[in-house]
Amino acid sequence: MIRPDVIDLRNFYHSPLGQMVRRTIGRKIRLMWPDLKNFRVLGLGYATPYLNSFRSEAERVISFMPLQQGVIQWPREGGSLVSLVDERTLPLPDSSIDRIIWVHGLENTTDVDPIMQELWRVLTSTGKLLVVVPGRRGMWARTENTPFGYGHPYSDKQLNRLLRDNSFTPGDLQGALYMPPSKWRLNLRLGKAWENVGEKWWGHFSGVRLMEAEKQVYALTALPERKVRQRPVILPAARPVIAGREVRRTSNDG
Repeated sequence: MIRPDVIDLRNFYHSPLGQMVRRTIGRKIRLMWPDLKNFRVLGLGYATPYLNSFRSEAERVISFMPLQQGVIQWPREGGSLVSLVDERTLPLPDSSIDRIIWVHGLENTTDVDPIMQELWRVLTSTGKLLVVVPGRRGMWARTENTPFGYGHPYSDKQLNRLLRDNSFTPGDLQGALYMPPSKWRLNLRLGKAWENVGEKWWGHFSGVRLMEAEKQVYALTALPERKVRQRPVILPAARPVIAGREVRRTSNDG
């Protein structure tokens, strides 16, 4: 499956259209999670454009980027909070994370169940996952002009079933990006108007779907014996890497 690499993602979010996307989806994330005070937050995939607003209130905010995508320094100043990982074996202890934001990830992977099981493992008993994916009915999944045009888009029903099959209880659902995926100036200037009209008149046709899900915890009479497996060491993001090869850093890394 073809997926955008880390440089393409970085360049998109530095473009005028990408900045509009960041603000639009960021508002919806804040609507769903208005207060993360003293929480431990993990961003998976390419979630860094949406993590900065939580750094001042959360106990800890870190970002993991998958091997197939590559990693780039974040934040631009201070120590690195991002690492290159295998999503199927996250280098975190059990029940260590309160909230996970998964962006530009689910639609681009074929190993869905193993990754979902890892997310379940690292979440606390009251932990929540927020999945951001291209909507199957929206225009954004039909063009490769943006990162949302890659991979497998989801309908609400498909996303709901996937979460339930992996021991998550689906909760709040929001849509975003009702505007066309166009770089035209007029389109960008009307972005907020597009969102207001779209939410009112064609709510199921948004370009992106945001679904929150809570970890299900079941009472067990006996715990099965399981093998202890070693976790990989976190790789610090000293410089941008794409699928195992280094690339030259730019001053716009973030």
